Amino acid sequence: MKILFIGDIVGSPGRDMLQTYLPKLKKKYHPHLTIVNGENAAAGKGITEKIYKSFLQQGVQVVTMGNHTWHKKEILDFIETSPYLIRPANFKENNPGKGITYIKMNQLQAAVINLQGRAFMDTSDDPFEKADKLIAEASNKTNIIFIDFHAETTSEKQAFAWYVDGRVSAVIGTHTHTQTADERILPKGTAFLTDAGMTGPYDAILGVQKEAVINRFLTNMPSRFDVDKAGSSQLNGCFVTIDEQTGSAKSIERILINDDHPFYG
Repeated sequence: MKILFIGDIVGSPGRDMLQTYLPKLKKKYHPHLTIVNGENAAAGKGITEKIYKSFLQQGVQVVTMGNHTWHKKEILDFIETSPYLIRPANFKENNPGKGITYIKMNQLQAAVINLQGRAFMDTSDDPFEKADKLIAEASNKTNIIFIDFHAETTSEKQAFAWYVDGRVSAVIGTHTHTQTADERILPKGTAFLTDAGMTGPYDAILGVQKEAVINRFLTNMPSRFDVDKAGSSQLNGCFVTIDEQTGSAKSIERILINDDHPFYG
């Protein structure tokens, strides 16, 4: 089983990078399953139904979310009828949508779970406890379980990965928009990357215009953070191969495409 994951897609620059490079990445890696994090896809915060459907039309099978899930209110009109759009499962039980989905590929089935950390994030239920329940549920159907863990701190992401090591195929971190260089397979067979990075503006600060962020640090005054559309762009993600019989990861490779790291197909 081959899984391609693309990190946080930010605004139109991120969507353009996906449209340009997804066909090339599929040709290179031949993934069975492609997952993208889309919580920043609409102007940097949230997602629209049009964008969600465009991702599916491009060959994405699952779209995960995060702390900006509810930023575009129209999501309330389509999330319940969008089986391949998942939001963090440890949001309050009365929230619409779901945090797990299953994808069938020929004779194989994979579970994709979305969870959100609690350190320096909006209030949510315990992701460790929620993971226990969802892993138990998913294990009755498949041994291939992929988790997008959307969290702020490296310590929480690493603690979570070690906690579920051997029970899931991969834990890939999102949210911080900066790719980490710590990809590895944990001792019991779980592939882990603290953060996959972002897909969108490269000549920017976490995807937004540099001047606004710098001004905030200089003045401590509120600044409007808009997606930077003027400079070059990047695509960040990873590629994981999984043993179909055991569900354990066999390899994990970071993907980084930008002006300093050109794509070689």
